[in-house]
Amino acid sequence: MSTIQQAAKRLEELRRAGVAIPWEADDAEAKARAAALAESGDVPPAEPGALQAQSQPLPMPVMPAMPTMPAVHTPSGRQSELVNLDLVKLAEEGYLVPGHSSTQLGEEFRVIKRPLIRNAQGKGAAPVHHGNLIVVTSSLAGEGKTFFAMNLALSIAMELDASALLVEADILKPAVMSRMGLPQRRGLLDMLTDPKIDASEVMLRTNIPKLSLLPAGSRSMQSTELLASARMGEFLDELATRYRDRIIVFDAPPLLQTSEAQVLAARAGQVVVVVEAGRTSAAAFAQAMDTLESCPVVMTALNKSKESNTNMVYGYNADSMYAEAQGVA
Repeated sequence: MSTIQQAAKRLEELRRAGVAIPWEADDAEAKARAAALAESGDVPPAEPGALQAQSQPLPMPVMPAMPTMPAVHTPSGRQSELVNLDLVKLAEEGYLVPGHSSTQLGEEFRVIKRPLIRNAQGKGAAPVHHGNLIVVTSSLAGEGKTFFAMNLALSIAMELDASALLVEADILKPAVMSRMGLPQRRGLLDMLTDPKIDASEVMLRTNIPKLSLLPAGSRSMQSTELLASARMGEFLDELATRYRDRIIVFDAPPLLQTSEAQVLAARAGQVVVVVEAGRTSAAAFAQAMDTLESCPVVMTALNKSKESNTNMVYGYNADSMYAEAQGVA
């Protein structure tokens, strides 16, 4: 007799002796529960003779909690609009452009920009906070600051290890875009007014590879407040730190006619004050310089002077100018 037959015979003897078989008891109890549920209408009745196996559901595995990932800033992928400058016309009007820089004006600006670039790149005698933010201003209007700012930015753009961003910051009387032969469009003030506008949407790339422009944008009655706002401070910090090779030149308003230039100068690392010889009074110049006492680096540039300075001279049409540096390494 096989082992299975022996086991079956033994089970039959136990049943006859009245010994309860554990799994058979469980099965009978399951059948009773199923019948009761069928009578109540909750479940369909079981077919006669069918065994209702009561299987316990397997416990679901507990998955470890996923760590919360920090939000990642994904670059927008926006690229600034490209504009084409009329380089021939700019050269005819006295501006420095590639292929037309081998002039006396070009040589003079090479001398003028050198200490400014050293400070901007942290190579001066002492570190200058936000040294790559350069504000070009004057005491009064009409002294040649826009001409100076444009040529300074154009000259910096010709450097091998530097690029230039020219900001049209004279928001009450913007002149950079028109002199570049471009129409006015959205710019700095629009970005400061509407936080949804990204800087890349209002900056302009030019056909001079290392020169970009930022127009003044739409006029606002709160221009001074916008320039002094926390958003402007954040924008300047980003400009100063995001691109180490970029030098930002601001064509700012005159110091004595608006307060915007003083606000910008207070946040910049370097300031250039353009003064017209024979026109600006000593009193006005002194008053303008008083507003810049807190600025670490100040350069003064005398425009349309009949004299010259061999250390730093820059020609303006038929006239000339010389500049003196104060606090420049």
